[in-house]
Amino acid sequence: MDQSGRPIVVTGAAGFIGSHVVEALLARGDRVLGIDNFDPYYDAARKARNVEAGKRAGGDRYEFVEADICDRRIIDGLFQQRRPASVIHLAARAGVRPSIADPIGYAHVNVTGTAVMLEAARAAGCAAFVMASSSSVYGNCRVPPGTPFSETLDVSEPISPYAATKRACELIGHTHWHLTGMPTACLRFFTVFGPRQRPDLAIGSFLRRVAAGEAVPMFGDGSTSRDYTFIADIVAGVLAAHDRIPRYGYRVWNLGGSEPITLMDMIATVGRVVGREPIIERLPMQPGDVERTYADLTRSAEELGFRPTTPFEAGVALQWEWMRAEGLA
Repeated sequence: MDQSGRPIVVTGAAGFIGSHVVEALLARGDRVLGIDNFDPYYDAARKARNVEAGKRAGGDRYEFVEADICDRRIIDGLFQQRRPASVIHLAARAGVRPSIADPIGYAHVNVTGTAVMLEAARAAGCAAFVMASSSSVYGNCRVPPGTPFSETLDVSEPISPYAATKRACELIGHTHWHLTGMPTACLRFFTVFGPRQRPDLAIGSFLRRVAAGEAVPMFGDGSTSRDYTFIADIVAGVLAAHDRIPRYGYRVWNLGGSEPITLMDMIATVGRVVGREPIIERLPMQPGDVERTYADLTRSAEELGFRPTTPFEAGVALQWEWMRAEGLA
């Protein structure tokens, strides 16, 4: 995709995935306009460090603006001034369990914010729009055990407000593409982990707890499973989707590790990496949690060349190394 010197917008640029995407774009020579509102969901100082890392990497090729994606006046003005070439929209209210407590807030940020970004991109003549969706849209899909989730499955029964907002964004994206012709990709991320991971997510939390000799919560009997995906693999998929979506128009792609890990095995892996036996606190299953996730990568491998390369335990070790270096453990 010929950018002609115009920047690529990355929303959620101060966050976990967004900051890595920013640095990957800068590393290959792109100009980037990062947008983030420093939502207080977790420590803003961590996000500020992510932004500074991007500025060091990109110099004058990286511009960062603190702004709310739901503020149409500001976003429209920014897009008209900067005339970005394309958008990678990663900003969102994240998390299944918190969305149950605040479904209105999640709907506002995730759905309204995405609609604002799509319209701003259309008006600025952007050549492509890539948005983050989630494996949570699959809910408890009725597929045989051991069968991965393909993008063609019926995802009309989400089981959390967060999942419902992500599915709504996919539908809005399809409608917008149908009406405007702007190439639009929806990326279903499967449990991303690695350096800079949000502190509320399980792997980082469990690493800290095990290292401190504290109990880790195990919801259910430990047999639920997640398809964990290392951040570097996710970033490679995001950039491939950005570059290739113009040839597809509208497309949904899974980005996952395609090797599900049970909760019990995840806890054991954390214990091996830290070098301590985990203490387990057994708790009932939580509302909104899915039983398993498992990415079918057939489409993303064929169309994006997406092939994750980081084994789970190696990725956990890299995350632990980063946490220790940052004084977070």
